[in-house]
Amino acid sequence: MRIPLPLISTPSSDGHQGGRSAMTCLYRCGNACFHEVPNTSGNEYVGDVIAAALSRRSLMRTAAVVTVAAAAGATVVGAPQAHAATGTAPATSYQPAKNGKAARGLRYAPVAPNTTDAVTVPDGYAQNVVIRWGEPILRGAPAFDPEKQTAAAQAGQFGYNNDFLALLPLGHGRQLLVANHEYTDEVLMFRGYDAANPTREQVEIAWAAHGLSAVVVEEDRKSGKLTAVSRHPLNRRVTATTEFRLTGPAAGSDLLKTSADPTGTKVLGTLNNCSGGTTPWGTTLHGEENFNQYFANSSRATDKRYGIGTGASERKWERFDRRFDVAQEPNEVHRFGYVVEFDPYDPTSTPRKHTALGRFKHEAATVRLTSDGRPVVYSGDDERFDYFYKFVGSKRMKKGSSRAVREHNLSLLDEGTLYVAKLSGDSPAIEVDGTGKLPADGEFDGSGQWIPLATATSEGAVSHVDGMTAEEVFVFTRLAGDKVGATKMDRPEDIQPNPVSGKVYVALTNNTNRGVGGNAPADEANPRNANKHGHILELTERWNRPESKKFAWSLFLVAGDPTDPATYFAGFPKDRVSPISCPDNVAFDPYGNLWISTDGNQLGSHDGLFGVATKGDRRGELKQFLTMPTGAETCGPVIQDRRVLVAVQHPGEITGATVENPASTWPDGPGKIVRPAVVAVWRKDGSDIGV
Repeated sequence: MRIPLPLISTPSSDGHQGGRSAMTCLYRCGNACFHEVPNTSGNEYVGDVIAAALSRRSLMRTAAVVTVAAAAGATVVGAPQAHAATGTAPATSYQPAKNGKAARGLRYAPVAPNTTDAVTVPDGYAQNVVIRWGEPILRGAPAFDPEKQTAAAQAGQFGYNNDFLALLPLGHGRQLLVANHEYTDEVLMFRGYDAANPTREQVEIAWAAHGLSAVVVEEDRKSGKLTAVSRHPLNRRVTATTEFRLTGPAAGSDLLKTSADPTGTKVLGTLNNCSGGTTPWGTTLHGEENFNQYFANSSRATDKRYGIGTGASERKWERFDRRFDVAQEPNEVHRFGYVVEFDPYDPTSTPRKHTALGRFKHEAATVRLTSDGRPVVYSGDDERFDYFYKFVGSKRMKKGSSRAVREHNLSLLDEGTLYVAKLSGDSPAIEVDGTGKLPADGEFDGSGQWIPLATATSEGAVSHVDGMTAEEVFVFTRLAGDKVGATKMDRPEDIQPNPVSGKVYVALTNNTNRGVGGNAPADEANPRNANKHGHILELTERWNRPESKKFAWSLFLVAGDPTDPATYFAGFPKDRVSPISCPDNVAFDPYGNLWISTDGNQLGSHDGLFGVATKGDRRGELKQFLTMPTGAETCGPVIQDRRVLVAVQHPGEITGATVENPASTWPDGPGKIVRPAVVAVWRKDGSDIGV
């Protein structure tokens, strides 16, 4: 069956490119892409190196004739609105090769790109909503009532805009679900919301809707269905007013002291937690990302580097708590932008913010152990032209579950060295003429080094950056990266080491500002302007040891319409892949396949989840597994043997939408308020995913 699909994305009516709406830009990241680029340093831009190499190799390949015939998906949850018909997406046709099956774990009929207001999954698969915003998880919490919301109720209910997800073992058919709650869409939460004049009650509800949730879920033994267990003793809510402990080399610094906390060691809440990670010692990590948008009235250059505004904040929180007013509390903003560690097995524990991992817009924090048991943590700074980092711990993990062992392991991320990445291409600059011509070596790869920024020990901390103290490096990490000449990246988001191969994959979502609006234009080092679709890098640490100071990098995937010669899928034939745009969160299945969720698809389809083989003769074979409802972003994928778990974040987040005028009816249908939620997907026959 041939489905007519557009091949070229166009700006939306409000001036935003592709799939991301103005509302998303406003509430999720504080219109980061419409502000001046925070990084004004003169460091090399890795997008130039990659785009040049990609374009050159692309000319060596014969363009395939692409037909349009994608397998029809099975819509299970959520009914489409009348205006949201299936279809309208870029051309592709997945045709299994005659010489064998797809990679193990990816043997499913790919879902066609579409704009259906539902979670659409492959034929033969089923799904259920595990938990929605507002469902009670703590004892005493009332049932959700969108017309009678209170801060006290929300503090006992599942939070808003779920992002990162983790499933931790409990036994006896139960698991412990941990979810980030990144930000709030007040206009979709409150009827008659006045953005210029929010009420105290609305603000306090929003504070309670941020943070984290831990909730026990029960498995259906006959399927992959998960059901939340309300009011379980392990269930917990962490909000914007929960007490946290600042740890590591910057804890107690004068830079972190406030009038409410003269010790510089305690802070209330966590904000804008995007992606995260799990640790081998049984905790979860959560990256504070676009924290800048909650703070107002700054005039400092250091704050400008972090995108903190000079006027009022969008949510006006500074009207109700002075700590969000930089003019009144200049150091409060220094207490956000860290990696949070949370112990979900101990509901009485105090979450920690690890200053040794640096302060920036952490998109993720993923852990790999050295051969002698020391943690290595990778994290991206989700901003145009910013950097990605790793932390190499100096203390070894201990095995066991005693209180002493758990306390030791909770200190592992307080001592070690923080590094930033610098990448180099391996072709002479003279061979890059801006036309996309292939360099003499016919390759697009290179090498890199991890540049040390600062080292924290039990005796103190040492800076490796001229002109900055160790405390300054850990609090103003972006400036330290500028000083050492780190490589500018196109919004480095999730970074995940492959548990099978050890290779590290970096999702770079996009950077539409390259060559636009006065920003640096294309030149011999940057042949492609406006990187609107993003790409994924594959890094190999020297000797495959995560503590190495050198690495090799190569291009794994460059996103976009497969008919575009500038796209690349690890060399796999492009007439056999699904189109993909704006890679964001990534995860791995038990076979080492990479699963990619998208944010802001700029090809005319809704965002989705994709699986791609990373090894063998099917390397680069990318297949779409599901799509999101209208306005939603795909987040937090967890890939298990028998289920896939995804967070449906900000459904209905379309410019102009309100509670009274919704753009989506997901997940509960017409007449119900749109609600972010977690969805589980499984095979109807009970077999493993994709086999």
